[in-house]
Amino acid sequence: MKLRAYLVDDEPPALERLRRLLEQTGRVRVIGSAAEPEEAVEALSADPPDVCFLDIEMPRLNGFDVLARLPSQPIVIFTTAYNQYALRAFAVNSVDYLLKPVDPEALERALTKIERLRSSLLVSQSDFQTLFRHLANSLHETKPEYPDRIASRLGDRLWFLDLDRVTHFYAEDKLTFAVSEGKVYCLDHTIAELENKLNPRQFARIHRGTLINLGWIKEVALLTGGALNVRLRDAKETELTVARDRAREFRKKVGY
Repeated sequence: MKLRAYLVDDEPPALERLRRLLEQTGRVRVIGSAAEPEEAVEALSADPPDVCFLDIEMPRLNGFDVLARLPSQPIVIFTTAYNQYALRAFAVNSVDYLLKPVDPEALERALTKIERLRSSLLVSQSDFQTLFRHLANSLHETKPEYPDRIASRLGDRLWFLDLDRVTHFYAEDKLTFAVSEGKVYCLDHTIAELENKLNPRQFARIHRGTLINLGWIKEVALLTGGALNVRLRDAKETELTVARDRAREFRKKVGY
């Protein structure tokens, strides 16, 4: 019988790639996916899967927050672009992790581990909830050092941009760009990676493909339907839209 899997990742391209890799194994039936952590909590609570492939770094709720809110814990495979969490220390019985981009061989090994564990889980639900609550709190309490500059590659050269001068970042045609002093620079990072990398007190994600420097905001206006319009104080007075599903969090950040 195939494993029933649910996928959670705030980046749709990552979701689609993982779905494709799982389907290619012939060992898994993907029963659903979510790019929003709140949606994932609801779906996982209503219909627990055999295994949940879960991103760690997501807006509003991280992966450990999601698990701490579930009434029962599925087998979990964490997916992350970062290895600093040392998740091997927490790979007890029904917890494992895969580094992005997910390697097909590593995925096969994880699936084999899941199949062995399904009938012999040794950790209680309360143990899991305590563990995930601890991990979630640890992530929230972490105070990482944030960069002051970011690199943009141009041929065989690197340009270093002062982040204080970057008004916003945006994704277009599968590329990511930084706008600084009216000029556009191509970056090697995705918007999700930038959101995790940069100081959240300085930068806020206002759309799936847009990250804004809060220090450059000149004006915020409410739009019909709950979205917001932001005008920057750059030379062009650039206007950007805050997506409706991100408006509440954004308003908290700017005190609107």
